[in-house]
Amino acid sequence: MRQYRDFQSGFKDWHQRAHAKDWLLYPQNLGTHLSLDETSLSQGELYTILTNKAAKGARSDRRCGSIVAIVAGTKAETVIEVLKQLPQGQRNKVAEITLDMAGNMGLIAKKCFPKATQVTDRFHVQQLALQAVQDMRIKYRWEALDAENQALEQAKLNQIDYQPELLSNGDTVKQLLARSRYVLYKKATDWTESQQERASLLFNRYPDLKQAYELSQSLSHIFENTTDKLYGLARLANRSAEAMA
Repeated sequence: MRQYRDFQSGFKDWHQRAHAKDWLLYPQNLGTHLSLDETSLSQGELYTILTNKAAKGARSDRRCGSIVAIVAGTKAETVIEVLKQLPQGQRNKVAEITLDMAGNMGLIAKKCFPKATQVTDRFHVQQLALQAVQDMRIKYRWEALDAENQALEQAKLNQIDYQPELLSNGDTVKQLLARSRYVLYKKATDWTESQQERASLLFNRYPDLKQAYELSQSLSHIFENTTDKLYGLARLANRSAEAMA
């Protein structure tokens, strides 16, 4: 391995060797449509990665690779400083950049690619919707835990045995809420028989959780089955109006 690193790989003569731990740039990979995202590469450390969407995963040492830049960390000022080393003329040709909804990503895109249209990555929008549903489930679970603790205390005061409510599938209410986690991540068409029963019990008890789940699933359906932008926006607007009604 050392023989390969020191002699055969060309690592010693690599022009990016001095700063490779902090950042890497591949200006030849710049295109008109880019993606900006953060990821964890090693030991939980976060990196900001800029890629060319047209390359579709090609290696950076090829004529048109996918990676434009890798920067250690997600601090906007640091990433901007590195990306501004890319030729300004090429940066001004970027027409669209896809990113998540984090403020630092928006600032990076604005400062480094001022003429590009910023497009929110649908994956992050769907992820937020799914997380909102899970937040509701967790809230109800804490309420169920508090209610059970109060009932236990009251049973002790009255010197009687406490028996939690058992639902038709054998779950207690707190178990129902805990075990519904993966149910709420899946499409209803993918539920097993036991998950269908659990979902029915959950939604009968918490109708607003059912509404939130259906909204998140309809959002995913729109993203996954709509190719026309204007039609997609109209469907989103209609679904939003229905939710507010």
